[in-house]
Order: sequence, then C-alpha cells, then structure tokens
Amino acid sequence: MSALDWNREGLIWPYRETSQFIRTGSARWHVQRMGSGTPLLLLHGTGASVHSWRGLMPLLAQRHDVIAMDLPRHAFTTGHDAYAMSLPAMAREVARLLEALEVTPAAIVGHSAGAAIALQLALDHAHKGPIVGLSAALRPFPGALAQIFPAIAKTLFVNPLVPRIFTGSIDLVGGAEKFLWRSTHSRIDREGLACYAKLLKHPGHAGGALAMMANWDLPALREQMGTVRNRVLLLHGANDPAIPPDWARDAAGWLPNARLELLPRLGHLAHEEAPQDIAAHMAAFLAAADAGAARA
Repeated sequence: MSALDWNREGLIWPYRETSQFIRTGSARWHVQRMGSGTPLLLLHGTGASVHSWRGLMPLLAQRHDVIAMDLPRHAFTTGHDAYAMSLPAMAREVARLLEALEVTPAAIVGHSAGAAIALQLALDHAHKGPIVGLSAALRPFPGALAQIFPAIAKTLFVNPLVPRIFTGSIDLVGGAEKFLWRSTHSRIDREGLACYAKLLKHPGHAGGALAMMANWDLPALREQMGTVRNRVLLLHGANDPAIPPDWARDAAGWLPNARLELLPRLGHLAHEEAPQDIAAHMAAFLAAADAGAARA
C-alpha cells in the first residue's frame, strides 16, 4: 500500500515549510525541523504523524533545535519493510536517521508508543539524556492479553483487506472527531482533526499502524526497564481511556529515575489539547536535568 501523497494530502500539514525528505537506504523519511539550541527529538505515537506536534513544536523551538519525523510506514515516510516494525527495529531505524542528520539529541520526547521507542534508544543506542513520556504506552497488557492482542494484530496485518475495511468504516462510527473522542477523550483543534481524518481514511497509513502493533513487544521492554538510568518524566492525562493512569503509575515504578505527573481533565492527546501546559512542565524538567548533569 502506498503512503499519503505530499502534494495532495500533505497540502494541509502544519509547518509544511519546515519539512524535508531524507533517505537512509531504501527508506524515505518525512522530517520536520525548527528552532535552534540543544537538539530535541520528538517521536509520535502509533497511527499519528508529525502533525501531532503542531502546538508543542514551536514552543519547544524557542530554546531547542527540534526534530520530528513520521515513523516508519506512517503518513509520508516510506520504504521500510513491513516486517521490520518491532520496537528494537524501529529504534534502530530512528538511530540510523539521526546519524544521517548528524544529530545527537540532548533529550527525547515520546508520545504513547513513541515513549517506548525513546526508552529503546536509551537501552540499545546509548542515549543518556532525559526522556519525557507523554501518555506513555509502556505497560504490557495484563496476563494472557499480552499475547492475545499482538496475535490478533498479526492476524489482521497479514490480511490486506483489513486496512481498507478499517478506513472505510471511520464514517460509520461518526467520523474522525467522534472516533478520536471515544478512543482518547481529547478535544483537539480543527487543524489537527483534518490531519487525523486524512490519516484514518488512508489504507497505507492504517496498514503501517497495524504493522507496528503486530510487532510490538512491551513485555521484553518491561524486563529491561529496571536498567534504564535516564531521568524520565511521565506526563499523563488523568482522563486517558487508552492508557489508564494506574498503568502509568505501574510504569513509573518500574523505572529507577522516573517521576509521574497526572494532568487533570486531559486525555490521551494532552500535548495537543494543552501544549502550553506541557511545554511548561517540560521546560522545568529539562532545566532541572541540565542542572543535575552539570553538578555531576
């Protein structure tokens, strides 16, 4: 399945003027970059794209060189093997892109599954800096569900009709806005909704998200989380139905140097609902991390 067309669907993407396309091997990455200062890497979650940073990115760019990309087989990034979408493989691909960009991030921000990729970069690719997890998807499903859900995703992934059936059913459940509300309990702006509508109705993008879920192995990450020495801030919407706050508390307890802050009235897309608040929390955390590193 093809990716979205940058000269058709991409015409509505926020900060289009900051976009560039970078090749690493057979892959062609869509990257956005703005600001100056210490490098800050942004990793979106499953099924999203760089558009999810539209409110937060310019705020962070006041102090940082901010780099965001569409993850493999998402939105406008193409050329990655559908069967190389595991957590270690995706972290390896992101590391490869950073090498091509000649960038070493001072800190990494990951939303949902992007937070898991950030931790994998710390474990496998020597990232030593602080990590911010926004509504971080770090806790495996409990018990047998940990095996059942990936197995279902794999079964659906190998059926080429499934992404088309899913994208065709979005209107049947009330459109992108109602679908996002039910799954995230977040109210976002019209610009963001328009981008999500393009993504949710595109079979290629849906197939990429499904491939990511089919190859995800959070139990393996869970076994290694106790060895993560990075400073970690977990910012979590208190109304998040996708990843309940109790799951966030579990994940915070598994990381040796983590702090959890629950955000009242916000859902799974808290960084899109309240980017000013998220930026303020992050600025305080990163300043404290910098001060701690300087003392050390």
